[in-house]
Amino acid sequence: MLHPSDFFDLSDTFTAGFFAGCEFVWQALAYLEERLLVLLKGEQVILGQVLPGAYLGDRPVYIAEGARIEPGAYVLGPAYIGPGVSVRHGAYLRENVVMLAGSALGHASEAKHSLFLPQAHAPHFNYVGDSILGHRVNLGAGTKLSNLTLVSEKDPLTGQRPTIKLHVNETEYDTGLIKLGAILGDDAQTGCNSVLNPGCLVGRNTLVYANLSLRKGYFPPDTVLKLRQTTREAPRQK
Repeated sequence: MLHPSDFFDLSDTFTAGFFAGCEFVWQALAYLEERLLVLLKGEQVILGQVLPGAYLGDRPVYIAEGARIEPGAYVLGPAYIGPGVSVRHGAYLRENVVMLAGSALGHASEAKHSLFLPQAHAPHFNYVGDSILGHRVNLGAGTKLSNLTLVSEKDPLTGQRPTIKLHVNETEYDTGLIKLGAILGDDAQTGCNSVLNPGCLVGRNTLVYANLSLRKGYFPPDTVLKLRQTTREAPRQK
């Protein structure tokens, strides 16, 4: 239920490599920086289009043939940007981001320490922090994948924040991660202005309705997560 293969199609060996050795799906984030360093080999390789007005930092970056970095985008790196990827105007691609074939980071959207599987889109006013987006995932405009709990105070003695713990079927799992956003399985979608709080695991083909604030935990595949609200009409006073 919590293995990477429960969330994603891993038949492609390159994609599967980011989950090698992972018993639980969130462990891929713990290994992401190390795997990205091996993949990039400390180099900048620019094969795709970097249009005038786009900015690339001096850290290792790979931009595959067919990828497009639009004016106003900022790629800090380290980053792997695969074939057909679109980093659009006003996007901010921070450290340790992998964007696989055909994925997109759009206007006024920010990604940090995250993995985009093929055709995953965060196209409009999104925040993607310490998260994994499965194949063909689409984030509605304004969706935020929050990655740090509001009460995550540093221990006064150690200076460390607590790790994020999840309760699934009455079992507690310590992720070992101080920051954990959301993990969305293949074909999951979110509606506009939804907020996924730290530690949301959303199964394949599940829909998160607009304006919903989703609490941490596991949400099964093929589910619709709805926000119930009512609208009341009243006469306007003159």
